[in-house]
Amino acid sequence: MNSLVTRAQSGDEPPIKDGEPDVTALPEPRSQGALVLRKFLRHKLAMASVGVLLLIALVALILPIFWPHSYWDASFPSYEPPSGDYPLGTTQVGKDMVSQILRGTQFSLLIALTVAIVATLIGVVFGALAGYLRGIVDSAVSRLTDLFLIVPQLAAAAILVKVFSGSWWVVAIVLALFGWMPIARITRAEAMSLSQREFVEAARASGAGTMRIVFKHLVPNMVGTITVNATLAVAQAVLAEAALSFIGLGVKPPDTSLGRVISDNYAQMTGRPWLFFGPFVVLVLISLSINFIGDGLRDAFDPRQRRVKA
Repeated sequence: MNSLVTRAQSGDEPPIKDGEPDVTALPEPRSQGALVLRKFLRHKLAMASVGVLLLIALVALILPIFWPHSYWDASFPSYEPPSGDYPLGTTQVGKDMVSQILRGTQFSLLIALTVAIVATLIGVVFGALAGYLRGIVDSAVSRLTDLFLIVPQLAAAAILVKVFSGSWWVVAIVLALFGWMPIARITRAEAMSLSQREFVEAARASGAGTMRIVFKHLVPNMVGTITVNATLAVAQAVLAEAALSFIGLGVKPPDTSLGRVISDNYAQMTGRPWLFFGPFVVLVLISLSINFIGDGLRDAFDPRQRRVKA
């Protein structure tokens, strides 16, 4: 037998020897984004959490359109037990509990997303600039971060919300002002490491300015860290807003939230448990789902993570 395998080839390409792999038949290397997506999609717990969170969000947005009772209607009998007309009963003031939970879920998710976006923007800008510029900028940002970290978050947020009224956007902005510090610290460390890489040196040599290097080269290379921390910030915002509303210092009427619904009905936990556990279960499901999604994203972006967790 001949030691060479003949095959139709164009040009002067050398023949392939017996036992050697055909490199033309190998799959093309996956991009980093495709690898991250593949690992995330194989994370069963994270995908289940995505389904739960999407279901809760869709129900909260779509069901009120078809639900026969409005969240502001207080003309129903007080403390009506669960029935076909009122699946979770009515409140003391005669409001349907299902419509209250739907409305509270809408505002809780809106507040959480606003907090995550604003806190992430502040943290990424401060952290990236401090990590790249270092020196006096790094010192100023670090001292500012330490100052905000030593201030009790809930106490300061409660005072500011009380002063500036309890509209949902006020609650969101106040929580964001006390939630950017962990993101800034992580981003600063990433920027310090990336600023020593060759592509940053090449950008400097080509005459690129500070802002271009930071936001064109450094920040895109930190997208994994930023995404994971932004996801976890959503879960933290949900619980922080619920804590403020539970003690009566969060969202004020006519706005509402899951924390406020729980606060208005926690005294009925033993006598009419459906009024308390309805919104409580939804709040727990949202928080757990976002945390599990964050875990899945962290594993997917981790290059050292080769095995996909169940």
